[in-house]
Amino acid sequence: MVAQPFAQPFSVEVSDAYAGDPVFELHRGGKIEVTSSIHVKDADDLSKAYTPGVARVCTAIAEDPSLVRRYTWKSNVVAVVTDGTAVLGLGDIGPAASLPVMEGKALLFKEFGGVDSVPIALDCTDVDEFVETVARMAPSFGGINLEDISAPRCFEIERRLKERLDIPVFHDDQHGTAVVVLAALRNALRVTGLHGISRPIEDIRVVISGAGAAGVACARILLQAGVGDLAVVDSKGVLHEDRADLNPVKLSLARDTNTGGYSGRLVDALEGADLFLGVSGGTVPEEAVARMADNAMIFALANPNPEVHPDIAHRHAAVVATGRSDFPNQINNVLAFPGIFRGAFDANASRITERMKLAAADALAGLIAADDLRPDYIIPSPFDERVAPAVATAVAAAAATDGVARPA
Repeated sequence: MVAQPFAQPFSVEVSDAYAGDPVFELHRGGKIEVTSSIHVKDADDLSKAYTPGVARVCTAIAEDPSLVRRYTWKSNVVAVVTDGTAVLGLGDIGPAASLPVMEGKALLFKEFGGVDSVPIALDCTDVDEFVETVARMAPSFGGINLEDISAPRCFEIERRLKERLDIPVFHDDQHGTAVVVLAALRNALRVTGLHGISRPIEDIRVVISGAGAAGVACARILLQAGVGDLAVVDSKGVLHEDRADLNPVKLSLARDTNTGGYSGRLVDALEGADLFLGVSGGTVPEEAVARMADNAMIFALANPNPEVHPDIAHRHAAVVATGRSDFPNQINNVLAFPGIFRGAFDANASRITERMKLAAADALAGLIAADDLRPDYIIPSPFDERVAPAVATAVAAAAATDGVARPA
């Protein structure tokens, strides 16, 4: 029997206001698809791929569950999960409208890390329901990438899933951003050091604008990397323990930061600061930026409008980075998450540890040789083919060191 081509699905001609728009045309029909890794050419292939042969594989996995990694797709597939409550800079737009972003994430996993993934947009915002839903799906996947979930719910969701599952759970809005920020900072300190010697990270003062998912994660990884003087600012001012309006996540962060005892507004905290890290949006007045220390660094990551426009930032800072691709030094999460999951999968890691994140940042920073570092080149391009393999290798090694790697 000769296989016949599939018939085209029935469709009704409708008016499309976006026809011809190159962005919409790229998205038409979605950006990803599921393809077969084998071909079924005859009855023998069919008997092996499905019944009766598949029963032997099922029985073997039932007897030894560890075999699921070897004989199914589980070892290389991530669920990219959202509820659509904090999508890019668009906010709470709901699960359906979030799908183009989730598809894009899945595309980047495959393109940059060789990792398969499935975009899943959940129609629930209750933390208990979200956690239960993801946990019930987890046997089909080797990892969970949480995406675009509003704070502070995202912290609780990630914590509970990490406790419940024995596969990597990673909230990219938090940790992907934090990893790339630390990598960029390490190289910015090398660029701004004297006589080719990096400035000690312990000696700098950092101000972070934003206490949401990215702000909290960036603060935590910078503290782990050795930053001792760090203040976090939300819409109501600097976080400190005496504020009565802090949720548990912010209160915990206030206790671990602000050793300088700062209070007041962002403009007050920026006095003498070495690094401004913006992950909140809004606009920082130029007069506030002008009060920063000599040889300052400005990472203004809000999209599409950085908290400090690069033209202004360059008047007062030695190194400037943004979240945009049309300026140098783009802090882009795609530099981190494909390689992190690739490395976690290669090590068959049960979780992603803090050491694995730090190793990813160091690997990223180390890709730029000392002779190549410049104020406008402190972080590799997403299209640098060395990025994902370097991150993956470092992450897998750190997983082994931390004892979370398992036999293949």
